[in-house]
Amino acid sequence: MVADMQVVWFKKDLRVQDHAPLKRASLRGGPVLPLYVFEPDFWRQPDASGRHFSFLAECLEDLRQDLARLGQTLIIRTGDVTDILEALSRERPIEGLWSHEETGNAWTFERDKRVAGWCRSKGIAWTECRQTGVLRGLKNRDGWARKWDTFMAEAPVEPPQLTPLTGIDPGNVPAPGELGLADDRCPGRQKGGRHEALSTLESFLFSRGKTYRAAMSTPVRAFNACSRLSPHLTFGTMSMREAAQAAWARQHELKESQFTGRSTWQGSMRSFSGRLHWHCHFMQKLEDETRLEHHNLHNAYDGLRPSAPDLTHLRAWEAGETGLPFVDACMRCLRETGWMNFRMRAMLIAVSSYHLWLDWRAPGEHLARLFTDYEPGIHWPQVQMQSGTTGINTIRIYNPVKQGLDQDPDGTFVRRWVPELAVLDGQHVHEPWKADAAGKILGKSYPFPIVDYLSAAKEAREKVWAIRKGQAFRGKAADIQEKHGSRKSGIPMRGQDRSRRRARTKHSPDQADLFETSS
Repeated sequence: MVADMQVVWFKKDLRVQDHAPLKRASLRGGPVLPLYVFEPDFWRQPDASGRHFSFLAECLEDLRQDLARLGQTLIIRTGDVTDILEALSRERPIEGLWSHEETGNAWTFERDKRVAGWCRSKGIAWTECRQTGVLRGLKNRDGWARKWDTFMAEAPVEPPQLTPLTGIDPGNVPAPGELGLADDRCPGRQKGGRHEALSTLESFLFSRGKTYRAAMSTPVRAFNACSRLSPHLTFGTMSMREAAQAAWARQHELKESQFTGRSTWQGSMRSFSGRLHWHCHFMQKLEDETRLEHHNLHNAYDGLRPSAPDLTHLRAWEAGETGLPFVDACMRCLRETGWMNFRMRAMLIAVSSYHLWLDWRAPGEHLARLFTDYEPGIHWPQVQMQSGTTGINTIRIYNPVKQGLDQDPDGTFVRRWVPELAVLDGQHVHEPWKADAAGKILGKSYPFPIVDYLSAAKEAREKVWAIRKGQAFRGKAADIQEKHGSRKSGIPMRGQDRSRRRARTKHSPDQADLFETSS
C-alpha cells in the first residue's frame, strides 16, 4: 500500500535549516515532497522583476542541493499552485500541505485563500508555521516585543532526513521569458543562495560590521558596512532566528573580550539587533492591515496628490534624470546594484512624494522592482511613512542638496554615478547650477532641475500639514496609533542593554531610518 505524502510548499523560506514545516512534515511518517511553484500570474504583478527572479533561481539551486543531501530533491513546477497540487494528488494521495506563514503582497494573500479553499474541498489539512516575529491574528501590540524575543530565542529546528520519492519528475526552473519577464540588467546585484547568506553574515559580524552604526547613513560607506542580509531574509535563505542568535552570540563574545575598538563593535551590534526587531515590526503592519499596499493608511490624505502621476516627473525620477545630482546618483546606483542604504531609500520616495508631488503608488512599485530585497510587509508601510500618509509619523521632507552635502561631502558618490558632472569639483557637484561650467553641462549632457527643490518642498509642507489639523484627523490618527504603534518602550529587547537604549514615548513608530530590510 502506498503511503500518502506530505507536501512542503516552499515560498519565501528557501532553506532546510530552521524550517519547521519540513521538520514537522517529516515526523508524520510518510514520504515528503518538497515543492516550489513558479506562478506566472505572480510574476505579472507590477512589483515583480527580473532581478527578483534571478536571485530566486540562485536560491533554488542551493536549496535543491541541500534537499538532495537530505534524501529527496526539490520538485519544481510552473503554473497555478492549486492546479499543480491537484495534478500531484492524482500521482500520489496528499495527506497534508505544509508551509510557513507569508506576509506578502495582495496577490499572494488572495492566492493563499484559494489554496485554503482547495485544501478544504479535498479534505487536506494545511498547516502554516510561523517563521518571523510577525503574529497572525494579532489583536493589539501589547507585549509584542517580548513575544519576538521569546520566539527568536527558541532553538533552531534541525533539518530532517527524507525518504526518496520515485517516479516524480523533479522539474526545472523556467526561463524568465516564459514568465513574461523582461531583461533586467543588474550587474551589481547580490547573489542568492544559502552559501551566500552564511558568508555574508560571517563577514558582517567579524569584519565589515565594525563601522555599521556610523556608516549606515551614507551610500559611500554603507555598501560595505551594512549587513547586506536583507535579500537573504526576504527570500528566507537564512531565518530571522538564525540572524538574531548569531548577533546575540557575537555581542556576548564582545562583552567577554578586551581589545581596541571593542566598544565600536558593541555599538554596531546593538544597532543591528534593534533593526532585526524593526524588520518584523513593519511587516506586522501589513499583516494586520492588508489594504496598506493600495490605500492611504489615514484616509484624510485621499485625493491629496493626483491619482494619475505627472509622467514627465515620474519618468525623470525613475531614470535618474531629475537634475538633482544626489537623487539621480542614488537612483542610478540602485538600478545597477539592486540595493541602497535606508536613508537614501527614504530620500528617493520623499523627493517623489513632496518635491515632485507624485502619489506614492507608482514610485513605490518602481522601487519594489529595483530592490532585490523587496519585502512587501516593510516596503509599503515605509513608502507610506516617507510619503506622509500614515497620519502618525513626523513629516520628513528631505532636502536633496543638503543630503548630498552631508552624506557625500566630496562628491565621490555623485561623480561615480553621474559622470556627466565628473568635471565639477567640491560642492559644485551637488549644485551644478552654481558652477562656472554650468552653461556647458546643464541642458546639454545633464538636465536642469525639473523643480525648484526649495519652493516645491515649502508648497508640499503647507499642503500636508493643512490636512493634519482638526479633531477628526487626530481621532483617526489615534486609532491608527493604537493599532500599529510600537509598545517597546520600557522593554529591554534581547541584545540591547536597557541603560543604552534611548528614551522613547510609549508609542514610537517613527522609524524613518528603516526601509526594506536594508540594514
